Amino acid sequence: MIPIRDINPTYTSPLITVGIIVVCAIIFLYQATLGLSSGPYAEQAFAYRHGLIPYEISHLVQIIPRPEALPRPDSFPFPAREPQLPLVTVPVHGAGEAVTLLLLPLLVSIFLHGGVMHLAMNMLFLWVFGNNVEDAMGHGRFIGFYLICGVTAGLIHVITNLNSKIPTVGASGAIAGVMGAYIVLFPRSRILTLVPLFFYFTFVEIPAVVFLGFWFLLQLLMAGGGGDVAWFAHIGGFIVGLLLVRKFVRYSPRSRGRYEW
Repeated sequence: MIPIRDINPTYTSPLITVGIIVVCAIIFLYQATLGLSSGPYAEQAFAYRHGLIPYEISHLVQIIPRPEALPRPDSFPFPAREPQLPLVTVPVHGAGEAVTLLLLPLLVSIFLHGGVMHLAMNMLFLWVFGNNVEDAMGHGRFIGFYLICGVTAGLIHVITNLNSKIPTVGASGAIAGVMGAYIVLFPRSRILTLVPLFFYFTFVEIPAVVFLGFWFLLQLLMAGGGGDVAWFAHIGGFIVGLLLVRKFVRYSPRSRGRYEW
């Protein structure tokens, strides 16, 4: 099911939501052009340098990609398949270096994406659910809430995948937190949803509590099957959003009547 929009008006401009979408799009365009300017393995090396790698945090090391050690694309004979990017593991020394090299990716990775569809789907979910949550929280509280959910989701991914050396990128954990906040604030709001029915597609208005409840259940089911997707980051972000939303909602006279529990 793909959300198209929610039937729920906002009363302020979603400046932070739009800003996050713009920043993620600009960074993705930069990533996409790396191959043109720095070689075919530059984008993969960028993901290793700035993505969240659980093994680095759990073992206090830095995994450094070395694309310069690979054969040039025009070298002969050609490799039978694309070679693996050579990696070097270097110990981390000192608290300052640990913060810079290991903890900074928890924040930076929230704004990186691995492909056009990854970016497009994340930003669609953020737009559908983020504008109303930002309206309820205010701009400053919303960006703080978003980053806390994203970083906490990343830590949960690290804890549940201590030995993974695969770079994790994407705003999914932070957006899951926004979705957790939405289900608390607007459970009866209706979500216009694109639903596939065999070979046909139809639009259906689904209550937010049903749509988001189904989404969360799907994350739980998929987490049991493993794979390269950070399912536990989705689950953790959603739960963090559920737990923290009441601490971030504005209680002005106008909002109290709309978001009161």
